[in-house]
Amino acid sequence: MSVRVRFAPSPTGPLHIGNARVALLNFLFARRHQGTFLLRFDDTDRDRSRPEHVAGILKDLAWLGLAWEGPEYQSRRLAQYQAAAAELRERGRLYACYETEEELAGKREALRRRGRPPIYDRAGFHLTARDRARLEASGRTPHWRFLLSEQSVGWHDLVLGERRIPLPSLSDPVLVRADGTPLYTFSSIVDDREFAITHVIRGEDHVTNTAVQIDLWEALGENAALPAFAHLPLLTDEEGGKLSKRLGSLGIRTLRDDGVTHEALACYLARLGTTGNAGISSLESLAEGFDLAGFSRSPARFDMHQLLILNRHVLQHLPFATVSAHLPAGATEEFWNAVRENIDLLSEARQWWEVVAGEIVPVAQEGEEAFLRAAAALLPPEPWGAGTWKDYAAALTAATGRQGRALYHPLRLALTGEEDGPSLASLLALIGRARAAARIEEAARSTA
Repeated sequence: MSVRVRFAPSPTGPLHIGNARVALLNFLFARRHQGTFLLRFDDTDRDRSRPEHVAGILKDLAWLGLAWEGPEYQSRRLAQYQAAAAELRERGRLYACYETEEELAGKREALRRRGRPPIYDRAGFHLTARDRARLEASGRTPHWRFLLSEQSVGWHDLVLGERRIPLPSLSDPVLVRADGTPLYTFSSIVDDREFAITHVIRGEDHVTNTAVQIDLWEALGENAALPAFAHLPLLTDEEGGKLSKRLGSLGIRTLRDDGVTHEALACYLARLGTTGNAGISSLESLAEGFDLAGFSRSPARFDMHQLLILNRHVLQHLPFATVSAHLPAGATEEFWNAVRENIDLLSEARQWWEVVAGEIVPVAQEGEEAFLRAAAALLPPEPWGAGTWKDYAAALTAATGRQGRALYHPLRLALTGEEDGPSLASLLALIGRARAAARIEEAARSTA
């Protein structure tokens, strides 16, 4: 059987780190088995789905390096869902309900007060034709619920192991809204059947949905093979708390704009929750060794520090031609070679361009006035090059007796305004004599 997986985001917002991980792992699984990675937009929520979110998700997935079949759009497949709903009605598995949201909330609250689980009472299922006619004559439009079977549904999960959920412990799910549009639980199963999906790889928060969807799959007939399921434990933040998809700092677009590279992010997400090597690999190499059995059953912590370590490693090896379009206007290859080993994010290059070509505020340093004035006086004439710092430092040592940190630290604060960063040997020639002299003299004045 040819492997077919799908990634099915709802275009109701930007792509966040958890969904990007699911997309990447589906892609790697398909590549590992020479299969197909289908992209499908679950966009039947008319109020929240937006074309700009579709465009943003497509851009983010392409930036990650993923290639897909499709995309498919559920909003263009309403006829297929209506046909499937008609089949379920004929088989007595889809029934009309007329309660408002307020009435349903009242029922749930009443059950809680009695210490009972808030499971729907199937009042709609027991309505007569006369009851339904009366309700519709009063202006009510039905939504439609799926009649769950009285069984426990079990499956072997490719990540979590054996799972079993008793369906009587769940409410019959709404499959079709009052406006006729399908909900995710329903449309996903219709699509997975039609597109011959062989494996469903998604987050652990869908485990209960899976039990319902297996029952629904069986209710639609045995003309399609049930896929295998793999549920990935959810990501947490560095403190172990829930990772919110609304946390803007963890949106793929924001990470990209801040200068996280797609190589670092893909490698980090592919191995997050495994014991795999944390080094940099191509997508093809990641796919070759991809194995769902290697994922832990415990939540995985998203650690920004670890991602930045990988990102720094990638940046250190990126040539100027690759990054030039993302650097500040005027930045040269010499500048990039000077700073690339000292930044975690590509966006940090802007700060160092300001240091070498813009304006900074030198740091006042108590007790350093005499040294700084000597340093200003000993600045060599231009032209400056790669060896200027070495000759300059030697002259300062001879004149002041200083060396090591006592020599370079006051100059670093005066020339860059920073405690650490790229070597002064690399920066000095980029800063230039006029700018360096002005900064050292200003630092000496502010220290006096």
